[in-house]
Amino acid sequence: MATQFTYTVRDRTGREITGSLEAENADVLAGKLRQMGYFVVSVDQVKVGVGKKEIHIFGVKVKQEDINIFTRQFATMINAGLPLIKCLSILSQQTESSSLADIITDCQREVEAGRSLSEALSKHPEAFSNLYVAMVRAGELGGMLDDVLLRVADQLEREYEIRRKVKSAMTYPIAIMGITLVLLAGMMIFVIPKFADMFKQMGGELPSLTKVMVGISHFVGGWGGLVIIACVIGGVVAWRRFKATDRGRYALDKFKLKMPYVGGLFHKTAMSKFSRSLGTLISSGVPILGALEITGETTGNMVVTKALDSVRAGVKEGETIARPLGEADVFPPMVVQMIAIGEETGALDVMLAKVSEFYDSEVNAGVDSLTSTLEPMLMMFLGVSVGIIVISLYLPIFRVITMIK
Repeated sequence: MATQFTYTVRDRTGREITGSLEAENADVLAGKLRQMGYFVVSVDQVKVGVGKKEIHIFGVKVKQEDINIFTRQFATMINAGLPLIKCLSILSQQTESSSLADIITDCQREVEAGRSLSEALSKHPEAFSNLYVAMVRAGELGGMLDDVLLRVADQLEREYEIRRKVKSAMTYPIAIMGITLVLLAGMMIFVIPKFADMFKQMGGELPSLTKVMVGISHFVGGWGGLVIIACVIGGVVAWRRFKATDRGRYALDKFKLKMPYVGGLFHKTAMSKFSRSLGTLISSGVPILGALEITGETTGNMVVTKALDSVRAGVKEGETIARPLGEADVFPPMVVQMIAIGEETGALDVMLAKVSEFYDSEVNAGVDSLTSTLEPMLMMFLGVSVGIIVISLYLPIFRVITMIK
């Protein structure tokens, strides 16, 4: 049974390094440390009190912003010539995310035990994607880990910036829609019933629009409200279960690409991510088949993923990437032509980078256009909805005034 030990060693420059590892006994751990080129100063067994246990909870989703900062700092330290273990030790101490700090510490232990950095990172998919791990593995094999980490950092930051811009652009329309729904619900539940009682005391026939509004108010304020809440909860649960299946994800992603007006934005986003991921993997030295497989897993769209499966099958048979890519309807002719030129000239990664830059600018322009269109439409919806309710409440009052005259 493995036991936890803390150790103190010195490297070839005389710098003191401390850490902790699991081993069968102190002699085995000391032998491992000597094999790693360290001079062992001390090895002590960790004493655990009764009822006390160290718990590391992994699987917690780490913020993308924290991963971006970690990657950029990691690349800078490696480029400066710091040892890998020292880099991980420093990064685990200075990161603001406690979850990421635990993950980095665990990776440091794995590396100290003799495993590669990519193997250590692959144990934490909640923080490091397959794309991330594959690029680090290629950087380790090619001896250019610092360059690869810089490329990963650039890619993560570009993707984060696009997501941040989309979220920022959607914040105002979503807020307007939420305010509209809350306002309408409040008027239906609290305002209209009081006017309905007043109209009842006044007598006479109510206008048709007012009758409709009063009926809706009674439905929403009574048992109908519970029915609506139950339907919303049931719909959300069913939607999540359907979306969790491969068939559901594929149907949803296919519907996204065909949606009017916003479908083009989803399509451009998928093309941007596809070209950027594939280009970064190829430029980092990942084999083409592995790069296509990883890209298919990280595009975020099942339609593109299935199309890339067919492309990968064609490449296995000796075909170029462009030919099976052109047979898939999801890839525009411009993308296919650029990839074909890249294959002919041997600059596939450069062409893919140009494609991703083009679609990044298209996505930015599409988001701005969508925001400028949605805002007046939502304001119009808010004004029309509230206006109809106000008119329905004042129509009976106007009728009474007319009768008095």
